[in-house]
Amino acid sequence: MIGHLRGHLAEKRPNLVVVDVHGVGYQVAIPLSTFYSLGELRDDVTLLIHTHLREDSIALYGFLTSREKQFFELLLSASGVGPVLALKILSGMSVDELVPAIRANDLVRLVRIPGVGRKTAERIVVELRDKIAAMAAPEPEYVAPAGRTGLQADVISALLNLGYDRHAAEKAVSTAAAGKTGADDSASFEALLRATLQQLSQPAQQGARRGE
Repeated sequence: MIGHLRGHLAEKRPNLVVVDVHGVGYQVAIPLSTFYSLGELRDDVTLLIHTHLREDSIALYGFLTSREKQFFELLLSASGVGPVLALKILSGMSVDELVPAIRANDLVRLVRIPGVGRKTAERIVVELRDKIAAMAAPEPEYVAPAGRTGLQADVISALLNLGYDRHAAEKAVSTAAAGKTGADDSASFEALLRATLQQLSQPAQQGARRGE
């Protein structure tokens, strides 16, 4: 089993990275919370790894903090939650947002995450609420976005890959980017993506998941 990887960041996408370890590239699925904190390409990176064995393959899921990895594995203990859905949940809400939502039985907020229906949200709350009762949740930090036409298209593409409806994604990106300036190019994608997801988590965007 692979517990962690240390190497160079060879590829970086919102839901996937490739870590070059002595010439071997390991493909690792990641949540957006980890993506936000990664360095630039070719920077050194260390990821904590959850190794998921399948019948015909091995899938790696990576996290920058032990708290993220612990919560990912906690989500896996809920009925009907596999690693792909657990990663989507951590991409839709940070640990610091998920903990109070689960403790407060906030189903409305949980079902806004792509892939999470009401029954799944109910199971998560019932099965995990007691397990996370002692976890503290500091206020999440807000990062102001910067918008450009090409940048917005990249963020929309990332949201579609995460399961959001195109119309809802385009509207949220436009709202998040409106009037925002001053972010440098290296940080602007992450900032705009984060701000757009905050827009999508608002009550008016409750139907942003595909199929609703």
